[in-house]
Amino acid sequence: MSEEAKNKLPEEENKAAKQPPRLLIVSEAETFSVKGLETRLEGIGVDADFVITKLKNLEERADEAQMFVFYMDQSVGNNPDILVFLNDTCTEKEIQMILIGTRLEYEAVMNYFDRKNVLEWFERPLNMEKFLERVDTYFEAASIEARKKSILIVDDDVAYMQMIRTWLKGSYRVGMANSGAQAITWLAKNEADLILLDYDMPITSGPKILEMLKSEAETSTIPVMFLTGKGDRMSILRVLSLKPADYLLKTIDKKGLLEKMDEFFQHKEKGDRGEH
Repeated sequence: MSEEAKNKLPEEENKAAKQPPRLLIVSEAETFSVKGLETRLEGIGVDADFVITKLKNLEERADEAQMFVFYMDQSVGNNPDILVFLNDTCTEKEIQMILIGTRLEYEAVMNYFDRKNVLEWFERPLNMEKFLERVDTYFEAASIEARKKSILIVDDDVAYMQMIRTWLKGSYRVGMANSGAQAITWLAKNEADLILLDYDMPITSGPKILEMLKSEAETSTIPVMFLTGKGDRMSILRVLSLKPADYLLKTIDKKGLLEKMDEFFQHKEKGDRGEH
């Protein structure tokens, strides 16, 4: 790599980091009030755009959204497909929406929305300052979350996997998959900085899943730690022969797991910076 190209990298990384958060305002029409929302949101550094309540338009634009603002009107109950789509998209992308409208409109849409997908409801007339403050704090929290390292847990024991996720989620972004197929699907849509992979998986074993990951360019460089319930010497040697980043015994406690994760990422960051 040329010296000039090296010098450009920090600048490009800074530009990427400074990309404004993206919000879509969903409404029946781009009214004066909706245009006012766009202007005020852009004033606090949020890239806001209008999308009409037509399924085709939403399907084309939904991938852009890091949040939806649903500006409701009296016709809100006439578009159940739109409501289902918004709810499903929020669930899939793990984002939220803000609702603006009357109490009747709010009650109508909540027949279709999961409460976890609704950040807040603002009744009209809108308190603009409180609305802008809520959007700002949402994206600030999302930015902090996005900077966390991402860990994917792959284990057929759902209860164990959920326990590990609970232990890690305060410090890391955590995804879960209970099979190799689910893991591949998750990785097609998300990035992982580390995979915790159960060694003794049924149907498709941990070693086989690791082989699959290594064979694909997109996943070949993701570090993998095996989770194993067997601590005898022969079992450990068998695990290590596959050259994972490390292995963890399933008897590890919360404190030990967090220490192991922190140590791994600190060591990796030093290696990426060329420190010794």
